Amino acid sequence: MDWATTLGTLSGGIGLFLLGMSMMTDGLKLAAGPALERVLASGTRTRWHALGSGVLVTGVVQSSSAVTVATIGFVNAGLLGLGGALWVLFGANVGTTMTGWIVALLGMKFKIEALSLPLIGVGVVLRLTGTAQRRGALGTALAGFGLLFLGIAMLQTAFAGLAERVALPQDRTALSVVSQLGVGVVLTVAMQSSSAAMTIALAAAQGGLLSPHGAAAVVIGANIGTTATAILAAIGATSNAKRAAAAHVAFNVLTGAVALLMLPWLVDAIEAGSRLLELPADPASQLALFHTVFNVMGVLLIWPIADRLTHWLKVRFRSLEEDEGAPRYLDGTVLAVPDLAVEALGREVRRIGAIARRSLREACAGAGTGTLAADREIVGRLVAAADRFVEGINRAAMPADTVAHVANWLRILRYHEGALEQAVRATAGAEAATGLSAALSETGLRLLDALDAEVADAAAWAAAEAAYQAIKQDLLSAGAAGTLSVTGMDAALRRAAALRQALWLEFRAAEHAAPAREGASAAASVGTDTPDAA
Repeated sequence: MDWATTLGTLSGGIGLFLLGMSMMTDGLKLAAGPALERVLASGTRTRWHALGSGVLVTGVVQSSSAVTVATIGFVNAGLLGLGGALWVLFGANVGTTMTGWIVALLGMKFKIEALSLPLIGVGVVLRLTGTAQRRGALGTALAGFGLLFLGIAMLQTAFAGLAERVALPQDRTALSVVSQLGVGVVLTVAMQSSSAAMTIALAAAQGGLLSPHGAAAVVIGANIGTTATAILAAIGATSNAKRAAAAHVAFNVLTGAVALLMLPWLVDAIEAGSRLLELPADPASQLALFHTVFNVMGVLLIWPIADRLTHWLKVRFRSLEEDEGAPRYLDGTVLAVPDLAVEALGREVRRIGAIARRSLREACAGAGTGTLAADREIVGRLVAAADRFVEGINRAAMPADTVAHVANWLRILRYHEGALEQAVRATAGAEAATGLSAALSETGLRLLDALDAEVADAAAWAAAEAAYQAIKQDLLSAGAAGTLSVTGMDAALRRAAALRQALWLEFRAAEHAAPAREGASAAASVGTDTPDAA
């Protein structure tokens, strides 16, 4: 095999592996989106549960980077607490070792390329026939699996050719180790996949291009390099998401540093352990075992200091959290999984609703327009962020019911936005309406109490409506009798009507939010979008 062919095979193998890994991960995320959320949300009660969830989900998805990004996204979206998230991230590092074992025991032992082509064929058929369905997502994952193994076969061929022409340093000097470590870091950062870097190291070791010691240094570098994904995912994220990313960096750097210091001893111990466990005497299997051992060692190292690390992180990255106008749940990392994106959107919309009702309480209490200005600005920023988030949701494989949920949350968002605008208008005539809207204000506050509990209390709304009609009649009578100027009457009517409209919009938001929380269609709610004509 000449140089051109070898390099072409190498680049093609890397490309196929990365494409296959991306398709497989995306397909599995779409197919198992709700399940992933349930596992991560329910499986984080203790550190053992969270650790196991991280291992399990990463083993299924076959990408620690994807799980890391998803976990940070869940923290950002409020779906996962910081303490549980840290152990999910630590478990993800252990779970990613599954990729090494698959490559070492399957990809390096069998003519897996013979199976890869049928997998691609079946996967493409499922994808084409199951658009916007879970079958299509599974087809994408299956085709990606086939491409992944086809890429591994090409890498094996390429590295076997390179080993005949290139002689890399096989010594254990500090300079060689540092250079091999750097190769692992660069490969992972460049390809955004530690699994890809691991696979390249396995293929290079199996082909004789790298010594076991050198390949182990590359694997350590790959683990350190994967922290770049967490750092990128945390940019512009919430404070808790930044803390989770910082913990991930701390874990990987600590584990990598200790493994590097113990590298010669660990490599020798792995070789002895392989013989003891009667594992295949080949570099790939030994390297997969090394990868597992040093990640498990990292968990053991972090275990006694995890609580202190969590406490230290909780006092860091506080500035963004204090900014009420910054989204707390809208995280770009969950956009690729529509079900999770909808959940995050719902949480942010409910938060916007709480701010709108806070302003409405101020309006009921007779506050001036200036009092509501800050809330108006905050909600404006949050609504704009929510709109951008919806535009970014991956609609390529969005089921019809998920589309309905997005539409429902957008409707609720507009209700909250409109309610705040009406509350601002209600404050414009506060002086003219003093003493005339007390009943509406009192019934409005009772209605808001129910709405804060996310209960669409029809009786409370009826009381507010009755109070409005009574106030309207009183104002009209006062204007007709001359006890109130027509100008004052109009101002008071506009305030009362705006307050009534704001309360109605919040009531409608609660009606639509109830079925949204239950996962049902908003069509199940009753009523119309506007109250009867004033």
